[in-house]
Amino acid sequence: MAIMSNNRPAVRGRGRRSGSYIPMSEINVTPLVDVMLVLLVVFMVTAPLLTVGVPVDLPKTDASQMVGQDEPLVISVNAKGEVFLQETKITLNQLVPRLDAITNNKRDTRIFVRGDQMIEYGRVMEVMGAVNRAGFSRVALITQLPREAPRGQK
Repeated sequence: MAIMSNNRPAVRGRGRRSGSYIPMSEINVTPLVDVMLVLLVVFMVTAPLLTVGVPVDLPKTDASQMVGQDEPLVISVNAKGEVFLQETKITLNQLVPRLDAITNNKRDTRIFVRGDQMIEYGRVMEVMGAVNRAGFSRVALITQLPREAPRGQK
């Protein structure tokens, strides 16, 4: 007695195979589609977090990157000297009350200050001084890491 299916060989008698094997000719793309959809969702969620919307030409440095677990607040000073908290334009007088409201008066919140390389050093120091006077102790400057030179060139 022979049993045939689309994907299995014919079996006769005591479990011996006959010479007629029908190979499966379909490719299962479901796992590929699943992986691609997961990657799409991950990139859609993380892409807005990778950049802050205020265009600032950061100075370059050889300093190492800071590593931390909590999400820092970013204060930006653009080339015109305008101050932004995250992506919202504010005045220097509004900065400390907004920081207090956002952090719920937690003075150990990390705050990054980004200053355009064309802005006067004093303007960036005004912003950092205001934040420091308010009692925030974890304030750091953000710079752009230099690009690596191609191998063989220095």
